[in-house]
Amino acid sequence: MSLSISTIGDNASTPGVRAETYVPDQLIAGRFPLVTDTVTLAAGQNLPRGAVLGVITATGKFKLSAAASTDGSQTPTAILVDGVNATNGDTLAGVYLTGEFNQRAVTFGAGHSVSSTKEALRLREIFLKSSVSADDPS
Repeated sequence: MSLSISTIGDNASTPGVRAETYVPDQLIAGRFPLVTDTVTLAAGQNLPRGAVLGVITATGKFKLSAAASTDGSQTPTAILVDGVNATNGDTLAGVYLTGEFNQRAVTFGAGHSVSSTKEALRLREIFLKSSVSADDPS
């Protein structure tokens, strides 16, 4: 009789066990308290986690903050918690109202950058922080 011992190196083959690799996106960049809320993301957008949002004054809906907007959304007010596809209609979405965020991990609308949004976000207790990537020799 021969006895075979198999080493379980791949948890995916073990019944009832699921293994996933966690790869952080490094959006959160500090310990300042994160305050979240649920808002309505205006239709016609497909936005990634970390998008810088502004609020449309007339409707109270949020959209990607763009410098040339004239509907109130040109002022950045929040950061999107998770990617949201609202292309087919208004969609509820989680936003960060306060916190420290990696400026390399946020997404800006047309005409916006770290320098053009940093002060407006700081006034809302949203802080953009620089980071040094592990592969950045500077």
